[in-house]
Amino acid sequence: MKAVHTELHRSHDPQFFLVRGLVKRTTEQPERVDRLLKGLRDGKHQLVEPTKFGQGPRARIHSPEYLSFLSEAWEAWTALGDSGPEMIGNIHPVRHAATYPTHIVGKLGWHTADTAAPIGPGTWAAACAATDVAVTAAQMVMDGEDATYALCRPPGHHAYRDMAGGFCFLNNSAIAAAHLRQKHERVVILDVDVHHGNGTQGIFYARPDVYTISIHADPVAYYPFVWGYAHEHGEGPGLGTNLNIPLAIGTGDDGYMQALDVARKAIESFAPSALVVALGLDASEHDPLKGLAVTTPGFRRIGQAIAKMGLPTVFVQEGGYLSDILGANLTSVLAGFEEAR
Repeated sequence: MKAVHTELHRSHDPQFFLVRGLVKRTTEQPERVDRLLKGLRDGKHQLVEPTKFGQGPRARIHSPEYLSFLSEAWEAWTALGDSGPEMIGNIHPVRHAATYPTHIVGKLGWHTADTAAPIGPGTWAAACAATDVAVTAAQMVMDGEDATYALCRPPGHHAYRDMAGGFCFLNNSAIAAAHLRQKHERVVILDVDVHHGNGTQGIFYARPDVYTISIHADPVAYYPFVWGYAHEHGEGPGLGTNLNIPLAIGTGDDGYMQALDVARKAIESFAPSALVVALGLDASEHDPLKGLAVTTPGFRRIGQAIAKMGLPTVFVQEGGYLSDILGANLTSVLAGFEEAR
């Protein structure tokens, strides 16, 4: 399996992370990619540079106002003269009878769902590079590759059509799926991150052509708290094309595989012709954002189960934070996929 990667991700180096009222350094650090690259090298995966696709793929998913905001945000922020070293909103209007703001502080609040996506001088460039990585991997599958892996950073599955959040700015998995739709009538996004893919769900919630499935730690006690429940099935034309499978905190390999089997049956019923896997490795028992307890051999089983679905597959990197086992978990899931293919 070929892996798409670019060093341009390093221009995004956030520092701020608010956890239960405590300010810490974020766990979404550039070093994540170094550890994931080691996992790719250990698995002997060929690295491929992305093609630059420009704004088109991003515009299929994100609103013009949001893309304009992200591209101009840092310049407007620094022009204030008394702003901090990162852009973090101090208002969140939640859109109740609200007017779209013209001031950068208002726009920042409008376009961020939480405080976990600080914007710095290189955030826009890194986020755009990540979408090019995802689209390149999707295009390779459209051109005949059986499966590809996109090493995207920053991640994307918490980003809505017009909101950043949860370390995410542009929704790489959604953008990959929309690109695949140029060839495939029906596409599934299977999100195996420990956190619910709320942005992805929101983007496709009323669409019947992309089935969104998320297996994640129960949002009753885990981020994102207000999305990701089992009763959320889609709306309008998309009713029935969203499936959430929340798991009890601490669920291990066997419980996870049972949930994955439920997802497999739903995918078979939908009958897609392509699959995007939003690959969060933070379901690991060793991840610092502990929620689930999947072992390294468990990730191999996950890869094997995904392979047996028999679909052209694009793996898009989502979460998975700094632990000694991060690279090994990536090696394991991709090896399991290749073994079962």
